[in-house]
Amino acid sequence: MTQKRSVARTIARILLGLALVGAGTTHLTVARKDFQAQVPDWVPLDKDTVVLASGVAEIALGTALTVLPKHQKAVGDIAAVFFTAIFPGNISQWLNGRDAFGLDDDRKRALRLLFQPLLVAWAVWSTRPARR
Repeated sequence: MTQKRSVARTIARILLGLALVGAGTTHLTVARKDFQAQVPDWVPLDKDTVVLASGVAEIALGTALTVLPKHQKAVGDIAAVFFTAIFPGNISQWLNGRDAFGLDDDRKRALRLLFQPLLVAWAVWSTRPARR
């Protein structure tokens, strides 16, 4: 039995999926340098490799959010874990004062940190059944 999803949740899920595909594409193309500014120094891999891998992961997650309706909850959970896993990169950018994506001062970088929990909540909320 399939649980009914609200129109708002469906739209939110698809928009998140499209945003992830878009962001992942920029990881692989025009924003590679900016994304490298977010890779913490303690990550034992080449920064460009991390950016490329995370871009592929974002494209896969975004695609799954839009085309795998039977697995929405699982994909939403994976997306939430992914957003949590990359959060140290945002913290690293703020702590190290690295400019990227127009985040050229500590205040802007700190404000950016507030959006990551919203992405986690968006991934979870948009992939759950509507309440009755």
